[in-house]
Amino acid sequence: MLSYNFEYYKPKSIKEAIEQYQTSKSQDKKPLYYGGGTEILTLGRMNYIYTDAIIDLKGIPECKVFGFQNNELIIGSTLSLSVFEENKVFPLLTNTSKEVADYSSRNSITIGGNICGQIFYREAVLPFLLSDSTVIIAGPSGVKKILINEIFNKELRLDEGEFLVQIGTEKEYLKAPYLSVKKRKQWDTGYPLLTVAALKKDGIIRFAFSGVCSYPFRSIPMEKILNDKKLSYKDRVLASFEYLPSPILNDIEGSDGYRLFVLENTLSNILSYLGGEELE
Repeated sequence: MLSYNFEYYKPKSIKEAIEQYQTSKSQDKKPLYYGGGTEILTLGRMNYIYTDAIIDLKGIPECKVFGFQNNELIIGSTLSLSVFEENKVFPLLTNTSKEVADYSSRNSITIGGNICGQIFYREAVLPFLLSDSTVIIAGPSGVKKILINEIFNKELRLDEGEFLVQIGTEKEYLKAPYLSVKKRKQWDTGYPLLTVAALKKDGIIRFAFSGVCSYPFRSIPMEKILNDKKLSYKDRVLASFEYLPSPILNDIEGSDGYRLFVLENTLSNILSYLGGEELE
């Protein structure tokens, strides 16, 4: 439980959720949108998050959608990560999200909560960055659809009062060759050292990373080097490190030097597995 009191609302529509947020703000409250709630509860107990008005999005039909519309797989933001273990229509998402925490926690952690959270791993976003997915965002200015790679920069760049409604991914990406690798320093659960997700599209291997820097990312300059068939795997990987967007993490899970060592081996293995075509 949280150590402070808060009001709880469960709107039944996007419009009602936005109106409740604005009403709470006008009353000098600090409203938060709520999906699975695991991060709010965890960080709230540690006094890293404070809210006196929780707006639960799980009553909104659009946030609970899971299925195909036209040529896209539509995923509602309040679906729990465990849903993707049971329905493996997007294998890369299944293999990436099933490594988040433990199964009991994944029953509560939502896809939207993981993507929009403050904990820096947020592995569930990686498949969408690789698949050029789109996101539906709702807020006081209306509802908009935008490419995730245009709005995700270290985090999902939401304006005041906005929330994630859905994520859409075109069918062609769902069956593309892929690999998702999570490395831990020890044990089978707990926080990872790093995660690398990869997807091969039109002969090019795309890469997205979590736990390497202090935020998840996809780097086009790194991909360009990693797909340079004039270089050996080792040379490609080492050259790609010059394009890391931020310093390597150095924390209790592992030093920056150890992370680079693990990342080098992981990228070489991915190139080999997905057919990076190393020259003789």
